[in-house]
Amino acid sequence: DNSGTIDGRDYVDLGLPSGTLWATCNVGANSPDEYGDYFAWGETQPKRDYDWYTYKYGGEYSITKYCTYSECGTVDNKIELEPSDDAATVNWGSDWQMPSREQCDELYNNSYTIISWTYLNNSEGLKITSKKNGNSIFLPAATSNPGYSRLGYYWSRSLYATYSCY
Repeated sequence: DNSGTIDGRDYVDLGLPSGTLWATCNVGANSPDEYGDYFAWGETQPKRDYDWYTYKYGGEYSITKYCTYSECGTVDNKIELEPSDDAATVNWGSDWQMPSREQCDELYNNSYTIISWTYLNNSEGLKITSKKNGNSIFLPAATSNPGYSRLGYYWSRSLYATYSCY
């Protein structure tokens, strides 16, 4: 089955080696061309101000969770989001989670997918099409910087430990 619904959310199977089923839209969106909600990494609710002073797990150099360097805060060496800190799991249910770094790498691997810039309705973004089965997903170029429509930042559930406090 190449597509379906889990917990009321649509997914598509791109035929990738991991078998990952990809959501057809972002958390907080009702269709693929909508940006959805913006979250700080490890937070499950959108907010108005996204900086170190409002971060749930501390500030720059005082991180209290998901920390791998003592100069950044309290080291716990957690490098994957726990389900209680995963925006997809908390907002959509236990059958959903944010993708891992490996799943993102697989998605962007040109051995498996074709990536192109396109428009869906009035939203510019990436169309990622499976080379195996022709199915695709659309990632809108969501950015908080006006004038930079060709940018899109997406979190994975994997910590980028090299820059965890910078």
